Amino acid sequence: MIESKSEATSDSCTAGRLEHEHLLFELETSDSSSVGLVLRAIYDGDEHEKFLEKLDARISDHDREIEKMCNFHYQGFIDCIRELLQVRSKAQKLKNEVTRTDQELQETAKRVLQRADELVKYGHIQSNIAWTIGSLSVCLPVLDVYAKLMEQMKERRYYPALKTIEQLEHTYLPRVSQHRFAQSMAVCIPRLRDRIKEASLSELKDFLENIRKHSGRIGEVALNQGCKQEQNQDEDMSAQDLVDFSPVYRCHHIYSVLGARETFEAYYRQQRKHQARLALQPQMNMHETSDGYRKYFAEIVGFFVVEDHILNTASGLVNQAYLDQVWENALLKITAALRTHTAYCTEASLMLDVKKLILLFSETLRSYGYHVDPVHNLLLEIQEHYNEILMKHCVQTFRRIFDDDSYHPIEVATEEEYQNVVAIFPFRDEALEQAPFPKKFPFSRFVPGIFDEVKGFIRECLKFSEDLNVSQTEVEDMVRKATNLLLTRTLGGCLSSLIKKPNVGLLQLIQITINTNYLEDASVYLEQFISSIFNRWCGDSHHVAKLQGRTMFKDARKDAEDQIYEQLKAKIGEFLELAHYDWLLVEPEGQASNYMMDLIAFLNNVFQAFTNLPDKVAQTACMTACQHLATSLLNILTSDDVKYISMGALQQFNLDVIQCEQFASSEPVKGFKEGVLQMFFVELRQLLDLFMAEDWSTYFHDHGKESSRYLRVNPSLALLLLEKVREADKKKNIFSSLKQKERDKKKLQETVLKQLRQLVA
Repeated sequence: MIESKSEATSDSCTAGRLEHEHLLFELETSDSSSVGLVLRAIYDGDEHEKFLEKLDARISDHDREIEKMCNFHYQGFIDCIRELLQVRSKAQKLKNEVTRTDQELQETAKRVLQRADELVKYGHIQSNIAWTIGSLSVCLPVLDVYAKLMEQMKERRYYPALKTIEQLEHTYLPRVSQHRFAQSMAVCIPRLRDRIKEASLSELKDFLENIRKHSGRIGEVALNQGCKQEQNQDEDMSAQDLVDFSPVYRCHHIYSVLGARETFEAYYRQQRKHQARLALQPQMNMHETSDGYRKYFAEIVGFFVVEDHILNTASGLVNQAYLDQVWENALLKITAALRTHTAYCTEASLMLDVKKLILLFSETLRSYGYHVDPVHNLLLEIQEHYNEILMKHCVQTFRRIFDDDSYHPIEVATEEEYQNVVAIFPFRDEALEQAPFPKKFPFSRFVPGIFDEVKGFIRECLKFSEDLNVSQTEVEDMVRKATNLLLTRTLGGCLSSLIKKPNVGLLQLIQITINTNYLEDASVYLEQFISSIFNRWCGDSHHVAKLQGRTMFKDARKDAEDQIYEQLKAKIGEFLELAHYDWLLVEPEGQASNYMMDLIAFLNNVFQAFTNLPDKVAQTACMTACQHLATSLLNILTSDDVKYISMGALQQFNLDVIQCEQFASSEPVKGFKEGVLQMFFVELRQLLDLFMAEDWSTYFHDHGKESSRYLRVNPSLALLLLEKVREADKKKNIFSSLKQKERDKKKLQETVLKQLRQLVA
């Protein structure tokens, strides 16, 4: 067993040594890539220490073999080394020569190659130059044309630039189409056209803006030429002298070349229509001064003068149909604006200036071929407003004349003052001329003042009619119509207002009535004044213009007369309000009441002032006064406020009535037949006589008969008055009623009352 173990141990040792030998052999013979595998096998076998020992033994073996070999070959080795050292020096020398030769060869070859490259390069250059010269000979004209185009674009010469683009596109670019720059140019050409189009349109916009600014100046020059005024250097200037029209011509040609002529024409007309609307829109305060109207007309004239110039110089851009349409639309707006703004005018002088400007405006445009009849017809409408303005001024003048008048006859102390009056108002009276100074005219100051103002109105009316290109007959009709309106409406209204003023007294109304008589008579002189003016104009005999307005004076006088009558009754009423009767008076005072005496004195003074009035007016006033006085006195007796009337009070009342009758019989106004005025007091007289005489038997006996002494006494009136007398008797002393006479009187009253009631029933 022990032997077997030893055998086994020896076998394992032998196997280990064989393995180590194999590994050493692998390390010695294999390449470096196998070292890792060998090392891994050594470490995996867990016998690396034995391997190291084996390795050290192997190294020692190799060292001994090397030493043995070296010892054996040492002399030969030394000889070889010596030979090698000798060869080495010669090899180094040869190497240096070869290296030098190689460097020289390389340098020479390098120079040859360089010259060869240069030769090839210059050959290419020569061929390129030849090709370039050929290409440039073709391209240079294209580039020249393109440079010319750029220069034209820079100088804003767009129409020649378009021609250049046409040449470039159709003639030059096809020759160089293979070049990229030609393709770039071809791409740029549409953009250049658009740029030219935009630039020319921009120039057109600048032109339109410029023409808008200078339109008023152009119109002003045209208006000045129309009225033949010298305006220094402006006298011979025209639209093209003030504005450069070349942009619109260029733009028109450019758009025509580009095939967009219709688009351009539509754009131009649209813009000009817009500018026309701006020019036709007046300023809000245009009506305040004539300069506002002149600027308005200058803008319009400038616009249409420019359009007329474009019509005659730019073929097709503006045609006559388009211009006629624009003018027709403008006419409507012009007439509407003038009609509106002249309606705001309140000054006659401004209206005359406006008329002159309208005439100048219409004549200027007529000279350019525009029809201006609607504008001329508008002047006739404006003339009516002008006359209205004159009438409004006359209203103020008339009122001032009325306010300044004293309403007393004009009194002159010298011949000069007399002539001053008759120079204004055509009044001739031989008796007044022969009378000594101071002299009195029958009318007051407002008569010559009104007459002179009416003549002034006629002159002012004629100023507007000048240069209207209407016949003298039409002018005369206009003046006559305006004068009639002035008399009937303006002067008539002022007179009516004056007459109805509450502070106008009776004497003033009388003088106003007298004045209207003389103004009516003076209407003939106004007619002659109008006729004399047109006779001078026409140079022949002309019919006398009849003024229908003179009838207004009759109406005014009628109003004044009615007012006189009313005021006369009012004054009588005022005096009667002062009446204070003691209705229980026992005995009369023996004379008329103080208020009645004052009333009679007042009436005498008033009717003395009626001497210059027509007889009919004075007579009517006198009859009105007597009738109103009689009626008022009767109303006093029958008033409900008077409850009783004594016989003494009735007798006192009778004394006042007697004063009235004496006044009526004194003929306060000439021309009455005898007894006419007394007739107004007959009813009152018969009533008083009946009561004071107590003649009741006669009254009842003759009642209803035409010959009755008390025909005017109404039974109801007698009944009312008798009841008031009975009521007064009741208030007497109770002892007086016990007297037989009083008892008989009372019985009589009762009987009369009964009979009167029967008559009334």
